[in-house]
Parts: sequence; C-alpha cells; structure tokens
Amino acid sequence: MASKLLRNSLSGTCRCLFALSAREVSSTASSLSADDLSSVHRGTAFENRAMMMLRYLSMSLTRIGGRSDGGIDLQGWWWLPAPPPTSHSIDPEQADLVTDNTGIHRRRIRVLAQCKAERKKLGPNYVREMEGVLYRHLHLLPSHEQDTKTLPTVALLVSESEFTKATVLCALSSPLPFFLLHLPRPSSETSKVAIEDDTNSTDGFASAIWNPALGGQKGILGGEIDLRWELSQDPTIPRRPSLWFHSTRLESWVPLSER
Repeated sequence: MASKLLRNSLSGTCRCLFALSAREVSSTASSLSADDLSSVHRGTAFENRAMMMLRYLSMSLTRIGGRSDGGIDLQGWWWLPAPPPTSHSIDPEQADLVTDNTGIHRRRIRVLAQCKAERKKLGPNYVREMEGVLYRHLHLLPSHEQDTKTLPTVALLVSESEFTKATVLCALSSPLPFFLLHLPRPSSETSKVAIEDDTNSTDGFASAIWNPALGGQKGILGGEIDLRWELSQDPTIPRRPSLWFHSTRLESWVPLSER
C-alpha cells in the first residue's frame, strides 16, 4: 500500500521545547478563565512544537490562528525535490524551483495545517473538517493569491492524541492529499492524562500517515519520497522523522528567505 505508517519511540522528546510568552498570556488573561487560559497555553505550545517537528521535514510554517483563520492553525511551504519533467504533478513552466546546498532542485508545496491538542482520540470528523478547509482554500482564494492556486496543496492534521482507525481509513480514502501526524505529549504529561482518562498510554510513540493522493505513484509526491524514523545509539538524542528520496536521506532545508 502506498500509504506510509511508521511508528517509533520519542522517549527523548524535550519536555520544555516551547512555552507561551508572557505577552501572549497577559493579553488574554483578562478575558479568559483559568481553564480557558490553560487550554490556550497548551494549544499554542503544541502548535509551536509541531512547527519545530515539521521544520525537520523541510516545512516552513507560520501560525495564523485567530477568529478569521478559516480553520487553519499553520500554513506555509514544504520544500521537496522536484519530480521529473514528464511527471503529471508539475508544470515545468510553473515549477519555480530553488536549489538547495546539495544541488537538489526543490519545489514548494503549499501546506495547510490544523493542530489538535486534545485528550481523546481524534475521530474522522476532523478529517472531513480539514477536507472542507482545503476545498474552500482551493476554490475561494482571494484575488491576490490566485498565482499560487496551481501549486500542489496538502492538508496536514497534527494531533497530540492518537487517531482512531476510522480516522486513518477516512484520510487514506480521501481524494485530497492528506498527511496525519501523531505527536504525543512528553512522558510526564502523557502518563497523567492516561491515568485520568483510564486509557492506554501511547507514551514514547508517534505515527505519520499519508494517503495515496499524497505519497502514491499518482499522488503529489509520485511515490518517490519515503518517511522514516531516525534511530540513535545515544538515548539523549531525540528521535525524529526524516525524508528519503531515491533511497538517500534528504537534509532538512528551507530557503533563507523562509527561515
């Protein structure tokens, strides 16, 4: 099957990768209860953590959350090797390629992402919601963004909790390019949630799943890129996902203008 389902330990994940700034806290504290503020803090921290994880996959994303965000938490670009000129998935006249420091010609793929820092497993309704977000984006772009309408676009759903089997099946069967990423909480927090909810903890594990419309032979990536988890003999080094192109590991890279 063209979809990629890969699991491995993330036990070395740093517990304090990100924190909500004092300015962000003070700007919302006056209008939010303690529980609401805690939820905002957790959601923002998770979005930042997701951005860092995805940066290693050559994505340059920014947070755009707000009332007018259109259901999108993160958006930006995914910088991947360009497919052969004969591929159906790219128009040489609109390729807009850039060359990385290893000489590989990369193209940009638009990414629209939602980040869900919830306790319970994510159901298929979140996939359907993201499909709607992507559909609106593709068909209702503002006039000043029409030049990017022809660029490939991926729907990305990042969750702090696991995905249900129905959610995975829904994403795999979607005609839209879909990428699911499970990024669990650090160990101490995950254990606490497991005790409260009386569920099996997924502490130390993560999964990444993309559907045929994204990673398949006829998908955006043309079946030429794999997602793998890097292993290290040093237990202090966190394990991270990496991309492989033609059996060679791709270095994490984005243009200087996107850093």
